[in-house]
Amino acid sequence: MSEVLRLEGVSKTYGKDGPAPVEVLHGLDLSVARGEVVALVAPSGAGKSTLLHIAGLLDTPDSGRVVLNGRDLTGLGDRARTEARRQELGFIYQFHHLLPEFSAAENIILPQLANATGQRAAAERAADLLDRVGLAHRADHRPAQLSGGEQQRVAFCRALANAPALLLADEPTGNLDPETSDRVFKVLMALVRETGLSALIATHNHALAERMDRVIGLAGTAL
Repeated sequence: MSEVLRLEGVSKTYGKDGPAPVEVLHGLDLSVARGEVVALVAPSGAGKSTLLHIAGLLDTPDSGRVVLNGRDLTGLGDRARTEARRQELGFIYQFHHLLPEFSAAENIILPQLANATGQRAAAERAADLLDRVGLAHRADHRPAQLSGGEQQRVAFCRALANAPALLLADEPTGNLDPETSDRVFKVLMALVRETGLSALIATHNHALAERMDRVIGLAGTAL
């Protein structure tokens, strides 16, 4: 299988010019194959968020390369990085971060409009995604009218709105109770499989991690 993401020799240190620099990543190599769902198991403070930010072009490594779909994106300028994120990457966080003044459907439509998709096509895409996660009947509801699990399912749809090549998720069910977390995770996995998406999903939950294709850990993390 071809690779969607490859990190080569990635290192990152914070506070390099201060009295107590903190090396978060050192010479890290990681790859995600096309159609593969990879679990990143790492406790808080181990560097998983930094890794995801670098993979998602939200931060830059001190050294090393970030290759997405065969293209080295390490040295891109801000505008090109923003364009690559918009077209090729989807993001899910522990908290849904939905826009409270917009409906579920509108929260999925807006990123498509920002990517130059027409209004009608964007609305149809939003309706299709909401139907896939069982929320077609909640399309016109605002986030405050949805349960926590429903809000996160809308966030999943928003992340997939522009049909990215790679989904990056940081504790996507970490803010939910165990029963809701399990139910929502099943929806996420079904959605990823149906769309043939690749995904790198950070989690503390070993039970969820074992349901993915491969489990990796950062240094000092037990698998």
